[in-house]
Amino acid sequence: MTKPIYKTVTRTQGNNRALKAKEVMSDGFDFAFEELPVLVQGFRKMVRGLEYDICEMALTTYICARAHGVKFTAIPVFLVRDFHHGALLHNTDMGLKTPKDLEGDKVGTNRGYTVTTGVWARSILQDEHDVDLSKITWALSGDEHVEAYRAPANVQPIAAGKDMGSMLVSGELKAAIGAKVDAPNVAPMIENPFAAGVGALHNRGLYPINHLVVIKDSVLEENPDLAMQVFNVFAESKRQYVAQLKAGQIKDLSHIDRVHLAAMQVMEDPLPYGLEPNSQVLEQLIQHAVTQKIISKKIGVEGLFATSTHDAFG
Repeated sequence: MTKPIYKTVTRTQGNNRALKAKEVMSDGFDFAFEELPVLVQGFRKMVRGLEYDICEMALTTYICARAHGVKFTAIPVFLVRDFHHGALLHNTDMGLKTPKDLEGDKVGTNRGYTVTTGVWARSILQDEHDVDLSKITWALSGDEHVEAYRAPANVQPIAAGKDMGSMLVSGELKAAIGAKVDAPNVAPMIENPFAAGVGALHNRGLYPINHLVVIKDSVLEENPDLAMQVFNVFAESKRQYVAQLKAGQIKDLSHIDRVHLAAMQVMEDPLPYGLEPNSQVLEQLIQHAVTQKIISKKIGVEGLFATSTHDAFG
C-alpha cells in the first residue's frame, strides 16, 4: 500500500536534521519537504492559506490564529527555544539607565506585534523590570500573519519608507525589539543578555518556546493517527541530536546549540517534547498573550493540541 505524502515546511536545524536527511522515517507516511529561504514566509502561507499539510509555526502566531478560527492543530513538538534578553536593543546615546525608563516612549518591534520573540521580550520587561507595557507605544516594522487580528491602541506601524534599524541608530527610536543593526551606539539594554537568560532559567524556570508544529485539521480528519506518527518521528530525530550534543560530537556550536547546553545544566533533556514537561511555560505564554491583548481571554493548554498527543512524551 502506498504511504500518504504530506507537504511540509520545517527549517533544517539540529533537532530535525536526521528527519530532513531521511535518517528517521515513519512507516505510516512520508514528508514532502518544501524549502523556503525565510521560514516566516511559511508561517504566513500556512496561516492565511493553509498551504501545507504540516508546518513549523511560531507559538504566539498559532495561538492568535486559532483564536481567529484558522483550521490547524498543534502537536507538542517544540522545535525552537531561546533566551530573549538580548532581543531588546537601545541607543546608548539616549541616556536610558534601566528598562523602566522606556515607559512613555516609543519602542520598535520587528515585524508584527504578535511575533513570539516580541511577546517573550515584553514579558521580560514586565516580569523582571516592572515595566508597564501599556505605557509604551510599540512601533511595528511589518504587519501580522493573522490578518483578522486587531492590535491595541498603543501599537502603531512605522511610517512607510522608514527603517526600524535606522530609526534606532538615529535616536528616533530609543529602543527596539529584534532590530537587525550593527552600530557603535546600539547595544543590548539588558547587560550580559545570555547570562541573564540562563539566570532566568535557573531562578524562575523561564525557558521560552518559540516554535512548534501544526497539522491542517482536514488532514487530521482523514488520518487520525497522523498526530502521533508525526510526533514520534520528530521526537526520535531530536533524541539523536541531543545524544550528539551530550557526546560533544557537534562542532562549530551555534547560538541555539549553546542555549541547549545551558539548559542541560538544569534538565536532562534540553528539548522536551510533550505537554507535561512544558505546561508551565505554555501557561506563561498564554497569560502574557492575554496581558498584551493578543488574545481576549485565557485558554486551556490542552485545547491547543491534538487530543491523541496529550499524554505523549519524547
